[in-house]
Amino acid sequence: MNKAEIIAAIADELMITKRSVEEIINLFCDTVIETLAKGEDVKLTGFGTFQTRERKERRGVSPQTGTEIVIPSGRTIVFKPSKLLKEKVQ
Repeated sequence: MNKAEIIAAIADELMITKRSVEEIINLFCDTVIETLAKGEDVKLTGFGTFQTRERKERRGVSPQTGTEIVIPSGRTIVFKPSKLLKEKVQ
């Protein structure tokens, strides 16, 4: 399911315009991005938690040249699904 399909499903369920739903989803996504950029967690009860984690500098191999390279440290985003979400999927 893509973003447009999610928007259509929510709009149909709530009987509101797709435009309104799209604005809400865009605002939600922007808020999640801004919160993660500040290094804060986003916890959605019954769904899961988005977090940022520090990754250490490490060595890797360039796929183009086959030479060893150093991959710099940085932050990455991780998602931990809630127990409820895990149960629903299984």
